[in-house]
Amino acid sequence: MATILLGAVGSMFGPVGAAIGGLIGNAFDHGVLFKPKGREGARIDNLHVQMSSYGVQAPLLFGTMRVAGTVIWATDLRETKEKHKGGKGQPSVTSYSYSASFAVALSARRVGQVKRIWADGNLLRGAAGDFKTGLTAFRLYDGGEDQPVDPLIAAAQGVGSTPAHRGMAYALFEDLALGDYGNRIPSLTFEVEADVGAVTIGAIAAEASGGQVESGIGERLEGFSAEGMDVGEALAPLVEAYGLALIDEEGGLKLRAIGASAEGVVDGGDLCARVNGVAIDQMAHDAEAADAAPVALSLRHYDAARDFQTGVQRVTRPGPGRCERGVDLPATLSSDAARTLAMRALARDWAGRATMTLRGGWPLLAHAPGALIGVEGAPGLWRVEEREWEAMAVRLALRRAPGGSAAPPAGASGGAIVRQVDAPHGVTALLLADLPQLREGVATAPLIVAAASGGEGWRGAALFLEDAGGTATPAGRTALRATMGATDMALPAGSAALIDERNSLAVTLRAPDMDLLSADAAGLAQGRNLCLVGRELAQFATARRTGPASFRLEGLRRGLYGTEWAMAGHTADEPFLLIEEERLADPLAAAGLTGEICATVRLSAIGIGDAAPAEAMLAVNGEALIPPAPAHLTATAAGGGWTIGWVRRSRAGWRWSSGGDAPLAEESERYAVRVLHGGTLTRSAEVTAPEWTYDAAMIALDAVSGGVSVEVRQVGTRAMGRPATITLPI
Repeated sequence: MATILLGAVGSMFGPVGAAIGGLIGNAFDHGVLFKPKGREGARIDNLHVQMSSYGVQAPLLFGTMRVAGTVIWATDLRETKEKHKGGKGQPSVTSYSYSASFAVALSARRVGQVKRIWADGNLLRGAAGDFKTGLTAFRLYDGGEDQPVDPLIAAAQGVGSTPAHRGMAYALFEDLALGDYGNRIPSLTFEVEADVGAVTIGAIAAEASGGQVESGIGERLEGFSAEGMDVGEALAPLVEAYGLALIDEEGGLKLRAIGASAEGVVDGGDLCARVNGVAIDQMAHDAEAADAAPVALSLRHYDAARDFQTGVQRVTRPGPGRCERGVDLPATLSSDAARTLAMRALARDWAGRATMTLRGGWPLLAHAPGALIGVEGAPGLWRVEEREWEAMAVRLALRRAPGGSAAPPAGASGGAIVRQVDAPHGVTALLLADLPQLREGVATAPLIVAAASGGEGWRGAALFLEDAGGTATPAGRTALRATMGATDMALPAGSAALIDERNSLAVTLRAPDMDLLSADAAGLAQGRNLCLVGRELAQFATARRTGPASFRLEGLRRGLYGTEWAMAGHTADEPFLLIEEERLADPLAAAGLTGEICATVRLSAIGIGDAAPAEAMLAVNGEALIPPAPAHLTATAAGGGWTIGWVRRSRAGWRWSSGGDAPLAEESERYAVRVLHGGTLTRSAEVTAPEWTYDAAMIALDAVSGGVSVEVRQVGTRAMGRPATITLPI
């Protein structure tokens, strides 16, 4: 019997060969995997689950695959302690960060390179080789027979106790920062390129079997992972998915593909009706019930278009039946190719219900197990499963093979994927701003914020405050990537009382993926589209894209939050920043400090992609502490003099929501009044109510004529307010 002979041939090659022989026997005994037994072999998800157990096999990788690998060495977590000074009256704060060094085995076969790396599903290393999280070094050992011992492992374990892991490709991470991963080693997956381009099934079978299985199958796979306890388990997914046959031919074992046409034909003259004078059944048909065949088949594979995540293609057939079958193929396939394989496998299941037994003379010995033949009087193609000399006759056991090789229409969908942007980090840009109080309430210290940005793949940077002597103090990290850029031309002066429909603001952002959106009146009332232009705070209603990263902003609300003083004097190439609270960092608070008026803040930021730190310097005015200029100055002539009146404003709130006076926000209500003639101060006064009279006696004493300017400022608790000015025609 052919299957027994094949098992014996397999045992001649030792344990691996015996495993191959067992696979061949099983293939022919059970319809060349048309009706496979349930098996507990390698699962497709094994490549995506990182392990650290003893005795776990590393797969042989072919082509390009995404693999988790096995941690083969690791250090304890390395703790770094940083102590930050507390603010006034506040205790100091100590923060801790952690890193680890470890090695991950990837393949028991030499690899070409590692491209992208994911950590807990998020991109850790981009296709360009840029890391999104800090580390000291990354080294890849390709699994060559001459690869050296890693110096870090040798330093930790001792040179004499450290293997070089030759024949095993592995990656080593040195001091990978773990703050983004819950202070633990994350689950890593690697895009490994073991070969340049696709690999044929024949080449995979030959190398996985150590040259014991010959195959000329030229069908190519973008990637494949050969894994299991023996060669049989390694090749079984290919045999099952592609309907292959392992055959003992002259010269050794061969892996063959299903042909599209008959390799031979059995005619009626090859059969016999009697043996030794006894009548026999020369052609016996049998078939399973239709509902015994799977009604649906799902093929799971790795989809390169979905970052090598698991894809599933499910196909169904019409007719009776309730059972479904699943096929796991640890290979990289397109959705179209996977759907074609699934349809062919389902067709084999359906056609393989029919079996036939032939008995005849010596000519039947020409049809070897695995051959695809035609039979006179029986339509279709038949696969030879067994060939046996039995009772002075040759017996062939056949199973029906599907006819035709039509492929399904192209366009199979692998499903949507939420893909993290893979772009270089880019150079960090840093901006320091001294802002008014934007929230409701009274500020007690200057509001100094830092905004930072970079390329499309920018992931943040560490901040450091520098004193006058150049000593750097950690000040936390930047916030989310800010939408920032510069003005293309000077913005003309405008009015803080009217919507500026005459002027527009042209800006160019730092990257094309940054966006500015329009907002309606309700959105503007809620604070949307607030931006810093130079030192003026403004809002825009309409944003029109004029280039890849350029916009024209219209419907401007000018001089917001008391910044009307900054509307004049704009220039081209001024900083532009979209104010979004979650994208602003407070470096002084992170360092346990508070800002002081007239102090200088020096800040630097350095990210993963920065060769040199970005630097920014700011002289603190304390905009959050400065009362806004009084509004609605009026001058009324009275008795040869003038009565000046105004309306108080408050830095405690910018919305007139209740209809009443805004809160005072200062310890007392006081105003400083100055009279200037020709730019020279001629008189000053302080009052406690929003009114002051410049009477005739004062005018005569000051000896002014031809017009004077009266300047009014609110005296704040922590700073003098900005002035409002009116001209008197004296």
